[in-house]
Amino acid sequence: MIAAPPAWAADPAVRRYLRYLEAERNASPHTLSNYRRDIGQFAAFLWKTLPRPPLPWDRADRYSARGFLVGFQKQGCAPTTTARKISSVRSFYRFLMREDLVKVNPFSGLMLPKRGRKLPVVLSISEVNRLLGAPLRSSGKTGSTPWNEHAPRRDAAILEMLYSTGMRVSELTGLADEQVDWLASVVRVRGKGKKERLCPYGRPAHRALRASVEARDRFLASCGKGGKPAALFINRRGGRLTSRSVERLLKQYAVAAGLNPGLSPHALRHSFATHMLDAGADLRSVQELLGHASLSTTQIYTHVSVERLKRVYEDAHPRA
Repeated sequence: MIAAPPAWAADPAVRRYLRYLEAERNASPHTLSNYRRDIGQFAAFLWKTLPRPPLPWDRADRYSARGFLVGFQKQGCAPTTTARKISSVRSFYRFLMREDLVKVNPFSGLMLPKRGRKLPVVLSISEVNRLLGAPLRSSGKTGSTPWNEHAPRRDAAILEMLYSTGMRVSELTGLADEQVDWLASVVRVRGKGKKERLCPYGRPAHRALRASVEARDRFLASCGKGGKPAALFINRRGGRLTSRSVERLLKQYAVAAGLNPGLSPHALRHSFATHMLDAGADLRSVQELLGHASLSTTQIYTHVSVERLKRVYEDAHPRA
């Protein structure tokens, strides 16, 4: 596909739609960026030379929509990526119809490519324990400075909290001190669509988080940075830790624990859900803890548990 010229973003219909997503649907900046890019790609597909705004969106027909879909398929894009882009533009046209800016939705009824659903990567309990212990095992390899005392305790707390709560890495990096209820061992998480939920965490995570915060405060005091910390988890400059930084540190500890270096933080979320279901937790409770809007999203973990049972059966049964 041809990259969308920047001029299309000045179209009043697009701007109204993005404002609607942000104000009415509580769309995150990441979601808005995806929609903006997908609509821009369709604009570039429709008009090789972009007309001046307002753009004539009603000129698109079913052949345009089909051609847009086929273009991604020819490029070899993953079915999930293609389906997301088509859904983005279809939703945009639904908005245009509600606003009486177009008469028909050219994407209505368009068959999307079938999405193959991969089972998520799940660590065993022993693998999780090796991973969670990696930061403190490696802490003695560096000199004793306020930062070197803080960093492994911070990393241990990050891994413990990801596994203990099942939260997304973006939710973890967005945490502030006031979101932690130390007495109840519960953290208030702001998830997708800016929806809040309460995530309990266990005793090991509580101890790790307490040690991390105490070491963080000593580090900030040594730098002369008093007052309210920027976030629950900070970087060396005292600013908020990013999701990319968490991904990098997890890969580092995965190698130290003898695990796949391609491991992502989401593997701890997958492991949390699967281990909860394996231990008898009901699906609705796990859905609530994960912050899934739909139960069908959570049900993927029941398939993971069945696959694990099959492997145990095949390994153990004499006539498997």
